Amino acid sequence: MFDNIHVSLTTPALLFPAISLLLLAYTNRFFALAALIRNLSNDGKPIHNSQLKNLRQRISIIRRMQESGALSFALCVLCMIFIYIGFNKVGAFIFGCSLFLLLYSLLLSVIEIRISVDALNIHLEEMDR
Repeated sequence: MFDNIHVSLTTPALLFPAISLLLLAYTNRFFALAALIRNLSNDGKPIHNSQLKNLRQRISIIRRMQESGALSFALCVLCMIFIYIGFNKVGAFIFGCSLFLLLYSLLLSVIEIRISVDALNIHLEEMDR
């Protein structure tokens, strides 16, 4: 299956900056959401169940984004190790797994953005009333 695929050491290395920047962006999103939750709890105003559900859902998604991004990064490193010691087919397979985890992370990011935008739109509608 992987007979015709050749992955050099530089191929997974190209993902290092991209994954690092993604993890940084995910961490910033997590910190912003954590600050929002802390502000809501310190505000003293009642929090609607729908808001709590939305925040829990977003925290869960961000956690999965970070986990899959970090695993993708770890698999890139593992891929490079296998390629370095001469196991190119195993390295290519691991690199493919890394790409799928990165794709999963990006899809989760899109889902979290959509949930966040929906929450903001609901808030804006309430402000219009």
